[in-house]
Amino acid sequence: MASTPSPRRRFLKSAGLGTAAAMLLPHMRGTADDTKKPGTNIEDAFDIPRSEASMPGRYPGRVVDVFDPASVADGVPVAERCGIMLAEAMRSLTGSASVAEAWRQFVSPDDVVGLKVNPVGGALLSTSPVLVEAIITQLEDAGIPRANIMIWDRREFQLHEAGFTTERFPGIAIRGTECKDAQGSFRDETGRLYSEDRIDRDWYYWADCEESYDEETLPYMVNDGKYSYFSSIVTKDVTKIINIPILKNAGSTVTLCLKNLAYGAITNTGRLHRPLWADTCAQVPCFAPLRDKVVLNIVDGMMGCYHGGPGANPQFIIPYHRLLVGSDPVAVDRIGLDIVEKKRVEMKMQEKPSPRATGFLDMAAGYQLGVADMESIQRTSIDLS
Repeated sequence: MASTPSPRRRFLKSAGLGTAAAMLLPHMRGTADDTKKPGTNIEDAFDIPRSEASMPGRYPGRVVDVFDPASVADGVPVAERCGIMLAEAMRSLTGSASVAEAWRQFVSPDDVVGLKVNPVGGALLSTSPVLVEAIITQLEDAGIPRANIMIWDRREFQLHEAGFTTERFPGIAIRGTECKDAQGSFRDETGRLYSEDRIDRDWYYWADCEESYDEETLPYMVNDGKYSYFSSIVTKDVTKIINIPILKNAGSTVTLCLKNLAYGAITNTGRLHRPLWADTCAQVPCFAPLRDKVVLNIVDGMMGCYHGGPGANPQFIIPYHRLLVGSDPVAVDRIGLDIVEKKRVEMKMQEKPSPRATGFLDMAAGYQLGVADMESIQRTSIDLS
């Protein structure tokens, strides 16, 4: 399986990209508040030249918003309606005559396709297995072998808890960076974490902040210190990534495409939430294993939440009855934020949109990952009522 050359193994830099990065970084860090933030190695992300596949992908600034009131019944996504919504979104986004043709714009039979889900909310609020089944069916119809599809996230055991099991998905690899053995232990007979074999120390997000974890917490972080290592799932195992987050809030902002990628692909994230939440969401996807492999974002908005996120609080979980689809993760996140903000205002969780809610999106746009300006986003709304 193909892997991406790491910064440590590169000896030549692209002068043009180095200059572009030098111009971007002062702009992103130029405020008084920014000078208090811990430094990071974001400059390293620009050492590897962008490609045609780099974010924001084939359709920058374009988002398809499919709404179907029949997509959820009694709080459960309806498989048939989900497949129809997905097919409509794919045809609309690409302009393709057939669904299979639409998928082949993003993946080929030679690819190993990683489906990045979000299982953090367990059975209560995670990426719907029904949606993932629909994606797999359409990928197979497009010629992608089942053996070339992987469902992945940070924590393998959370995938199982959310319904992503080999029984439900026969022939599909289900893999997490943080894992246990059949006895439920994180460590082998020598005391070494199994997860150590699933990280790539040639790829890392360095930040000048650190945290030490106790023995109970460490297996969920893999390592402490100032380095967050990328999972070998994204650096070595897969060649393309389809990102499938959930439509939910994180305070007055959202935790959709960028957050699902950034915090799902690296270790040692506990230290990053307070000082560098926005920076991490915007900067980690700048590194080639994500920037050049994530080809499509499909936000599961059949069920979502407007408060209490990113956890799963039952009283705030609602059916949004929609999917958001696009190659541009920034634009998709911005439309998702608009939907969640309106619901939060309607439910009196806040009086008006927070000016800080778009901070990580503006930063990501500055790093050329996509379009954050609502006036520049082309939103196609499809109502299947």
